[in-house]
Amino acid sequence: MTGRPVDEFAGIDTSIPNVARVYDYLLGGAHNFAADRQLAEMIEKSMPHVRDVVRLNRSFLRRAVRYMVDAGIRQFLDIGSGIPTVGNVHEIAQAEDPACRVIYVDKESVATTHSQLLLLDNDRAAAIQADIRDPDDILGRPETRRLLDLNEPVGLLTLLVWHFIPDSDDPPGLLARYRDALAPGSYLALTHVTDDGDPEGLDQAVDDVGRRSREEAFPRSHDEVVSLFPGLEVVEPGVVGCAGWRPEGSGDFSDDAGINVLLYAGVGHKPG
Repeated sequence: MTGRPVDEFAGIDTSIPNVARVYDYLLGGAHNFAADRQLAEMIEKSMPHVRDVVRLNRSFLRRAVRYMVDAGIRQFLDIGSGIPTVGNVHEIAQAEDPACRVIYVDKESVATTHSQLLLLDNDRAAAIQADIRDPDDILGRPETRRLLDLNEPVGLLTLLVWHFIPDSDDPPGLLARYRDALAPGSYLALTHVTDDGDPEGLDQAVDDVGRRSREEAFPRSHDEVVSLFPGLEVVEPGVVGCAGWRPEGSGDFSDDAGINVLLYAGVGHKPG
């Protein structure tokens, strides 16, 4: 990564890979460092179709946001949003209705900085640096209070984030706190890595991520992912392989059948 202000990276150890920057690299982005690219290439050796994983996740994001807009949602909270690239939530939602408002949240400072730069001219979107494990902090931030009316339904997006939260942090309990804070009619969308079916190369990829970065991944079973929708009505077709959630065409699938089900995806609705 070159051509960026020095102070933008102050305090960042660029020798340690970060999953948000690895994801950016696999999507073809430019906001990554040598250590991120090295880890991504290690993962690709274990899982040659890993770029399809991030592509299918991005496709699900597009479909889920459009589904929520069609359902009347006009404000979105995207936690674990990563580094901005083509097809962000505000681009998808505001293309459907320019009145849509978006808060991006990521704990990675580079991701937040780039998001803030991207959104300088957009008064209906903002980015904050925070941790998904602190709902009170995220929901209480001035930027959140300015853009989101928590008395009205919100679309909560948590893609590729919960498998980095260990059981000791109680992911279902954390999601219940977000559910309780959001108005009836709100939606939750998530994707989550699974080891159901013993996918080839996943164990090695998880090991590489754990050894080379500060993040440890925890793939979960279908039942465990379903448990992340406490008190929510799961939208049809349910919690399914990412590619199988309301696909719109062949581009929403991978040629590798295992990749199509490496991520579980689902959308839940808060009744009321």
